[in-house]
Formats: sequence, structure tokens, C-alpha cells
Amino acid sequence: MRQCLGLFLPQMTQSLAMTASDFTFAIAIQNIVWGLVQAPLGAVADRWGLRPVMVLGAMAYIAAMAIMTATAGLWMLILAQAMIGIGIACTGSSLAMTATARAASPERRSVVLGIVGAFSSVGTLVIAPVLQALLGGWDWRWGGVLFIVLATAMVPAAMITGRVDRLPQPAALRARVGSVIGEALRNRRFLVLCATHFVCGLQLIFINTHLPNYLALCGQDPMLGATALAIIGGINIAGCLLAGWLGQYHAKNVLLGITYLARALVVALYFMFPPTPATTILFAAAMGMLWLGVIPLVSGYVADLFGTRNMATLLGVSFVIHQMGSVIGAWGGGMIFDTFGNYDLAWRIGVMIGVVAGMVQILFGGAGRWWSGARPAPAAG
Repeated sequence: MRQCLGLFLPQMTQSLAMTASDFTFAIAIQNIVWGLVQAPLGAVADRWGLRPVMVLGAMAYIAAMAIMTATAGLWMLILAQAMIGIGIACTGSSLAMTATARAASPERRSVVLGIVGAFSSVGTLVIAPVLQALLGGWDWRWGGVLFIVLATAMVPAAMITGRVDRLPQPAALRARVGSVIGEALRNRRFLVLCATHFVCGLQLIFINTHLPNYLALCGQDPMLGATALAIIGGINIAGCLLAGWLGQYHAKNVLLGITYLARALVVALYFMFPPTPATTILFAAAMGMLWLGVIPLVSGYVADLFGTRNMATLLGVSFVIHQMGSVIGAWGGGMIFDTFGNYDLAWRIGVMIGVVAGMVQILFGGAGRWWSGARPAPAAG
């Protein structure tokens, strides 16, 4: 659902007399809240269990979508997006990947993380065209009703996922949150991972939020934006599976760096020319292979470095930085559009920092002896 919110932008801004920067400011608030609460909620889940956090998060998501559907102005939209941020922090990739990593053996962990990551793309593949069809023939609030129904389905899923709490975790690895985070922040590889995760957040949220509006600005059919998001989601199923499989055998920091470099190249090639249905579909297919494959790689790398006992906390720390990038991608893109009337400067900035992130991750994100492709020994837990 989160990846399809940009489809609401044209109708909601017109219906509620908002600007693009108003809407994207609310999306930025979502990402700020998500980033701020991810680490504390991860620490709660590590200490008291994943199930209560995930179930309460699913309920928060239901309430958020109800508020968004009833919104009459900017402040209600901001409240809804803030609650969505809390819901994502409780039910999104950090806790889902923590549950997965605990349930999978170290030998199969990367592959299984890729499988679970791929299923988020199944959602995008299905939801984007269904939502756009609703928006094309009905008031945007019916799209909100659809999202309420989908959020409700998350509650039993969270209950089932929470069964991983029954699995034993090594008592020797229990530690105070402060000491866990302090150890991670003294680790060069983790710091590089967090810094490049900033760029990941910027790249993804910019495309999610602004691609439909960019295509409408260029005179394309509104359905093309939804089709592009659906293709990204569909192809990303293969992208996540491939990333998980490669991460089982090759240095994850190098794979992450290649991903950021490839994203920058694809964005540069697409925005250099006026969009057409054909180039947009090709762009979506290429981005789909590079989209959420970072999730199994980042999650697997954190598990390799520190084990799984405090994994939700440490993934939460990395997501604070990720969400800072998301704020810049969503709100900054809207401000650039409102100022200049186009996205030219936004995509140029995105390409430049994508190249820098890719090089930094490859050169400084791992130990030299891992470059041969040998995997590091998994940490205890």
C-alpha cells in the first residue's frame, strides 16, 4: 500500500485544494515518523516479542487509512500519514525480516529473506492497477476504503508471524539497547551500510511518489503510472529472489553497491528523454530488478555481522537513516517541482548521489578478504 500512495496525489490535491508539496510533505511526515519509531519499536520487539508489536501496528494501519479516507484537509492527512509511519514500523520489512532471519538457518537465511521480500512485490503488482482503476472511475475515497480492507487482513497475518517468538534465542546475547547500538555504531561496515541506505530511501520514495505525477505532466495516460508501479512490483519478485540467492554466495556490500550504481544508470537513461509508454515500461522493468532486493541483502548483512538476537533494533537504526533519505526524496521532489515546474534538478541530484553511494558501499562497506566472494562466518544467533 505504501508504494502506491503516489497514485492518490493528482485527485487528492485537486479535491482538497492542496499543492504537490503539501501532499508530499504529508508523505515526508510518514517517513520521518517511520524512521524515528523504527529503532525503539524494534527494541521493544526484541525484548518482549514480535507478535504484540506487529498486531498493534496492523491495527494502527487500519486506523490510519480510515483517517485518510475521511480527511478534509492537510492536517488530517498529516495525522493519517504519521499513523501509517507507525504501522509500517511495526509490520514492515525490519520486523518481517527479523522474524524470517530467526526462523531460517544461517545456511539458507539469505535465500529465505529474498523469498519473503519478493512477496511485498506481489502486493504492488496487484494493488497498483486495482487502485488506479478505482481512481479512474470513482472518487479517491473508494481507494481509501480498499486500503482499509487490505490493512484489516494484516492482523491475522501478524498473529501468525508472531509465532516466531516461541523459538529460543541465546540468552548470552541479551544486552541493553544502548550497548547494542553503541557496538554497531563503532563498526565501519554498519556505518557505511546506514549511509548508503539513506540514498536507497531517497531513490525509492521519489519514484513511488512522483513518477505518476511526472507522467501526467508529460501528457501520458494516468493508468501508465499505475502500470509502471505494477511492473516494478512484478519484476521485483524476481529481483528479490535473485538478490537473496546471490547474497548467499557473494559479498553483500558489493552487491548493494552494484544495485545503487545500476539504479542511478537506469534513472539517468530514462529521464534524459521524454517518456513514452514503451520507455516507461522498460524503465519500470529495469527498476523492478533493482527495487527491494536491497532488503534481503541489508537484513542478511546485519545478521551476518551481529546475529539475530538484536536484529530488529539494528535494522531500526539503519532505517532511521533510510527514512531521512525518504523525506528528501518525497518532500524535496515536491518542492523542486513547485519551484521549477519540472523534475529535472531532482533526477540529476538523485543520479549523482546514487553513483557516490554505490562506490562508497563497494570500496568501504566490507572487509577486503570478503571481496573474493567468500561469505563471512554467520554471527552467533
